[in-house]
Amino acid sequence: MFGKRTSQNGPLGRATPAPQPAAQPDPAEAPARFDPPPPPAAPAPAIPQPEPEPSRTETRHSEEYYQTKSMIFGALIEAIDLSQLVKLDTDTARDEIRDIVTEIIALKNVVMSIAEQEELLEDICNDVLGYGPLEPLLARDDIADIMVNGANNTYIEVGGKIQRSNVRFRDNQQLMNICQRIVSQVGRRVDEASPICDARLPDGSRVNVIVPPLAIDGPALTIRKFKKDKLTLDQLVSYGSISPEGAEILRIIGRVRCNTIISGGTGSGKTTLLNCLTRYIDHDERIITCEDAAELQLQQPHVVRLETRPPNLEGQGQVTMRDLVRNCLRMRPERIIVGEVRGAEAFDLLQAMNTGHDGSMGTLHANSPREALSRLESMISMGGFALPSRTIREMICASVDVIIQAARLRDGSRRITHITEVMGMEGDVIITQDVLTYEIIGEDANGRLIGQHRSTGIGRPRFWERARYYGEEQHLAAALDALERKSGEALA
Repeated sequence: MFGKRTSQNGPLGRATPAPQPAAQPDPAEAPARFDPPPPPAAPAPAIPQPEPEPSRTETRHSEEYYQTKSMIFGALIEAIDLSQLVKLDTDTARDEIRDIVTEIIALKNVVMSIAEQEELLEDICNDVLGYGPLEPLLARDDIADIMVNGANNTYIEVGGKIQRSNVRFRDNQQLMNICQRIVSQVGRRVDEASPICDARLPDGSRVNVIVPPLAIDGPALTIRKFKKDKLTLDQLVSYGSISPEGAEILRIIGRVRCNTIISGGTGSGKTTLLNCLTRYIDHDERIITCEDAAELQLQQPHVVRLETRPPNLEGQGQVTMRDLVRNCLRMRPERIIVGEVRGAEAFDLLQAMNTGHDGSMGTLHANSPREALSRLESMISMGGFALPSRTIREMICASVDVIIQAARLRDGSRRITHITEVMGMEGDVIITQDVLTYEIIGEDANGRLIGQHRSTGIGRPRFWERARYYGEEQHLAAALDALERKSGEALA
């Protein structure tokens, strides 16, 4: 169907094996057999740090596997017409590639078992049609991050802990090709002229690529994966990230249109928590999201998703986050959600929160609610706004209602550590009060931290009147009472 060669080819354009029966190869000339790496669906795909001897054994098999795969892959590229391949649907193209590779294996007299051949077929199909060695990692829902440091070093995060994976690439050029394939899907590019790029996969997973000459040891690819099944607050409760009473308070915060900032460090679960909160937005509200790489997964029907754009080769055409946030105000939004506040767009987001767009949300990097307020102030100052510090702080107090702090603890677990209200100003200082905090009690025999979400004794939060307006004050009172009662029992 899409073969290049016309002489001695079968009807699909593939090389046809010689008609004579294949003789058993001489042992001195036959290629050595190899054991492939563990299959992608193995129960324990992430290998621990091995002892020296097992490491050498695995490397020997792995090198031979990749040499054989490289040889067959080169023969495949010579045997097919890629311009015809792109016209086929994925399943048909995969079947054609498998047929050609099977014939190449027979022609080259490659000795391998059926299981070895099946894995090689799958790997080569992934190389041509998908993301190559990354495919088995992307298929696993228990992996949170994939970190590729050059062709030979791939790490994954499972259960909050980073482990080395047995996945590797043929060479840095293959890794570079996969990086370019990923970023080109969202209209971006990565090369020596533009060596840094943010992108996303079709499922919303966040991708960052940095390539030589900035990355010295080969392209560095980082993927923040999203679960196929979107998390809910109930699941966060089952994971221990928040107590049931705290989850109810968060539900009310999302429901009653509090202006919310989600603060936390890298990998603390800010975007996941933001997705959970947006679940409680009414379906008749018009929501506009602004992101560097679109990754929010809102369930409402009336959502407009906006994404920034980097400059082109001539340095023209850049669209910044601030441009998007300012344009939002002309699009008749009811809620504006900024995926991550990093710079001068903080000023425009606060303006939106303070001009009738109640319930707007955003995330930023900070280690505590107090630091989040300082970060907002510093981002506005660095944006070139010649405003006195007190004016900026008054704007923050008038705009932000609640700060939710997420943290990734040293055992790899993720917890919501603070639900904090912004109360107002006393002099030049912003006053806050905690509604809920997380206190670490100790750790168990396995090194997992033990803690508890506790009430700070606040009977009526500042957003009480807003909860009453939306008919949620009874639920809020019940959640606060239950949280207070549990905290008292724990102290007793």
